[in-house]
Order: sequence, then structure tokens, then C-alpha cells
Amino acid sequence: MAKITPPGDKGKAEENSARKLDQAARAAWLYHAKGQRQDEVARTLNVSRQNVQRLIALASTENLIRFQLVHHLASAIELEERLRSRFGLVYCEVVPSVADEEGNALSVATALAYYIENMLQGDTPVTIGMGGYRIMRQVAALVTPMQRPMHHFVALMGNMTRHGRASHYDVIMGLAERVGAECYPLPMPVVTGSVQEKNVLQQQMAFKTSASLVDSADLLVSGVGYMAPDAPLYRDGFIVQEELQQMLDDGAVGEILGHCFDASGRLLTGGHHERLTSFAPLSPPRRRTMIAQTGYRRVPAIKAAFGGKLANCLITDEATARALLDEQPAGEGLPPPFHFTATSD
Repeated sequence: MAKITPPGDKGKAEENSARKLDQAARAAWLYHAKGQRQDEVARTLNVSRQNVQRLIALASTENLIRFQLVHHLASAIELEERLRSRFGLVYCEVVPSVADEEGNALSVATALAYYIENMLQGDTPVTIGMGGYRIMRQVAALVTPMQRPMHHFVALMGNMTRHGRASHYDVIMGLAERVGAECYPLPMPVVTGSVQEKNVLQQQMAFKTSASLVDSADLLVSGVGYMAPDAPLYRDGFIVQEELQQMLDDGAVGEILGHCFDASGRLLTGGHHERLTSFAPLSPPRRRTMIAQTGYRRVPAIKAAFGGKLANCLITDEATARALLDEQPAGEGLPPPFHFTATSD
């Protein structure tokens, strides 16, 4: 009797097949057009050398390569190479853009989910640190369920406001449960009410364990927030209006895990940073430190983060990639200026 494939399984299989063709196109481009050795291609794509051989063979079988790359990702793959060169990235993936921001965010989240799945396939334990941004929340629903108890997920930032209200973007527990991995959340405010409170929390064994895991992590991944009167860090209640204004006065253009930086990528100090519990990005990074983000409003922040060497990996969409390379106005499609009307948390 023929086996009946459930509709959901069929859709997932088709998605995986398309993803494999995308990876084959990237491998073929790097090998044939850029002249990389197979071991170099493997490092660039974060796959094994044996997998590279299979991907290059698949590209040939599917007629993706003639005298030029004919796959639909050709322009995205070229952008990846230019971004790697421009910002000194060790990994870059550009997904095709769609008409709306929500769709682009979903595409970036899907690419990140596949990247994480690939890391989880091996039996050698890996540790992944994740920040709590919207794209990270989508990833938790996109990763294929599996049982990988040898791996670890650790939160890079707290999961509540200083008054105890939970964050909508606390993703680490759901993601770890989905893949059967160990989970180390950070159950504390992103910004505490006092320096003393922060010091007490960071003396707890749970925080010290998380800090040790972050220090030895194989991958750190986060989004980037823009800094403006309607900054997500303020809108989500982690900082109050006066703290936001101080950062804007100090020249902040973006933030990673609540740590603000200026247009040169220099990390700022003072203000809420004295009570910030999240782990600070290192410059330069000691491991793969990834930004997964999309959207014109975040272009100056992403560019500054790479300029300050706060990260060395990127997953984004094609339109954002072109804006990062100054090929189109970074402000295109932005909403009108925002004026304060809300009260502080």
C-alpha cells in the first residue's frame, strides 16, 4: 500500500528541497565564480566538506551553472560576497526581498532557523546564545522539532521590565524545548531599578552559569534595535523616556541587547547601562556573533555595529543588503517622524 504523506510533511519536504537548491547555488558560486577551495566553501557556508561536494554536484545536475549563475539567488549571492568584503564578515546570507517588512522578517527568520538546525545536527555539544528580538521569536516556531539533549541554549538578555512585566520576545525556553536541548534563561529585568539590584542578581549562581556558557558559546545571535524617539528599547518598556533621551543626546544610533552605540560603533556608557543586566557584545568578537535583521530603519544601526566590529556574521534580506552597500537610500520607506506622546514605564 502506498504511503500517504500528510500535507504538512509534503510542504516541509518541498521547502527543504528548495533550501537545498539555494545552498547548491551558493556553493557553486563560491567554487566556480570565486575560485574558493572546497574547504573554504565549507567554512563560508557552515557545512561539512562532504556536503559541499554534494551541493556542487547538485548544482551541476540541476543546470544552475552555465557561463553564469542562472539560479534566482544569483543577485543575493553576489551581495553576500560584497558584504563579506565590505565589513569583514565570516558569514553572510542574503535572502530575496518581498513586498512587505513582515515577509522579509519571516524570510530572515527562516534562514536563521536553517542555520541553527545545521549546527544542531552534529553530536558534539554546541552552545548557542540568543537575544530576544522579534525575529528570534519567529525562529522558535520555524526550527524543525528534534531531540538534541547534548546542546545548550542560553539567553543573552533578561526577560522582563524593571517592574516585572514579561517580555513578548522571550524565546529561549520555547526554542530549547522544541529541539530537546538544555535551556538557560536569564530570569531578571533587562534594566534593573538600581545598581545594587543589578549587583545582587549578577552574584546569583544562575547568572554566573549563564555567563560561563556565553563566554564559551559557539554562536551568539541577536537582532539590532534602532535608536530614535520610538526606539524598541523604549517602546517595549525596558528604558524610560529620560534614559532614551540621554542616549540620543550621546549620539546613539542603535543597540544590541540594550547596549547602545554611536555611528562609529563605539559602545556608550552611563545612563541605563549602569543597571543593564544583558551580556555586552565584544569588539572584536571572539566567536561567530551574528546579526539577523531586516528593515531600512535599522540600516544605520547595522552599519555602525559592523563598523565597530560588534558582530561578524549577518543574515538579512536583499533590499537591506543593498542599503548597507549604499545602493539605495537607507531612509526609503520610513514612517513620518515620531513625537513623544507616551508616558514612561
